[in-house]
Amino acid sequence: MFYTCGPNEAMVVSGVCRSPPMMIAGGRVFVIPCIQKIQRISLNTLTLNVKSDKVYTRHGVPISVTGIAQMKIQGQNKQMLAAACQMFMGKSEAEIAHIALETLEGHQRAIIAHLTVEEIYKDRKKFSEQVFKVASSDLVNMGISVVSYTLKDVHDDQDYLHSLGKARTAQVQKDARIGEAKNKRDAVIREAHAMQEKISAQYKNEIEMAKAQRDYELKKAAYDVEVNTKKAESEMAYQLQVAKTKQRIEEEKMQVQVVERSQQIMLQEQEITRREKELEAKVKKPAEAERFRLEKLAEAQRLQLIMEAEAEAESIRMKGDAEAFAVEAKGRAEAEQMAKKAEAFQQYKEGAMVDMLLEKLPEMAEEISKPLSAAQKITMISSGGGEVGAAKLTGEVLDIMSRLPETVEKLTGVSISQQVTVRTA
Repeated sequence: MFYTCGPNEAMVVSGVCRSPPMMIAGGRVFVIPCIQKIQRISLNTLTLNVKSDKVYTRHGVPISVTGIAQMKIQGQNKQMLAAACQMFMGKSEAEIAHIALETLEGHQRAIIAHLTVEEIYKDRKKFSEQVFKVASSDLVNMGISVVSYTLKDVHDDQDYLHSLGKARTAQVQKDARIGEAKNKRDAVIREAHAMQEKISAQYKNEIEMAKAQRDYELKKAAYDVEVNTKKAESEMAYQLQVAKTKQRIEEEKMQVQVVERSQQIMLQEQEITRREKELEAKVKKPAEAERFRLEKLAEAQRLQLIMEAEAEAESIRMKGDAEAFAVEAKGRAEAEQMAKKAEAFQQYKEGAMVDMLLEKLPEMAEEISKPLSAAQKITMISSGGGEVGAAKLTGEVLDIMSRLPETVEKLTGVSISQQVTVRTA
């Protein structure tokens, strides 16, 4: 079975397998029932009011002393915890506090007996330290540590402490009156010295002030002369500077006007140059370009006319030469043809004429049918006794062609049909 305890408590487990007993300060432990036993001891801080009534001091003066002590069982120190368990196991906190209180009171009485009332009353810290030191060394053996000890009260029933206070009070009052008188005497002396020093200092101060006033007046007069001189010089210099400044301003104005005039002239020159360039760009250059263009066009036209004239003349000359050659060649050919024809006519006579007529028959047929080929629309009316359509037209052409021999015979006296019969025979 598990048991637990807080940090202000310690557990002691004894029995089988627990030799020596196991001590746990703030924690848990497993205990086997029936064969193991668990006991608890408090680790709380105990506040003890240690009173020692009518204890005789070293000089036999009975006094009563009350002190306050804080103590506790140390759970972190295993040896002290073991000692405390051996001595206080099974006891309550009241019983432990009573044992510690009796021990502390005994040590407090012992220390009071070795000291005088004055030592206890005047040096309480020393008394508390002695009690703390002696009690701690004794209580440690019990497993208890003294956390703190302070002296709370010291009194007696014989007015011993009151008498000590009266004597001390009287001494203090006497010292205070003597000190006050000395202080008043010293204050009067210091006041007289201070007054003397004050008057002396006042006189010195007034003398120094008079000297300073005199020096001030002298220096002021000298300064006034110097200041007036400087002021006059300054005014003259100011007026001179004003005149120089005005002159400089006028010169600057003139210079500005000159610069402005120069700038205006420069701007006018630039404007004239710009206008000249603009005029040149807008008028002269286009005019020159137009003139150049016209000159070139005229030159080109002139050259073109010359070349065309030369070409035309050459063409005319060559054409004339060609026509002359053609006419000459044609004339020679016609002459030869006519000569050949004349010879043929002389040789063959009627046969040559017939041959020539036969050669011309196709041309004659073409000329006869040309009006018909040029017609866009032909309307033919049939009486019902002959051919109709293209055959009719072809027949008309052939009818005309069949009448040609008669016409030739009437014109030339040559019968084509007879000549054809003779030649075939």
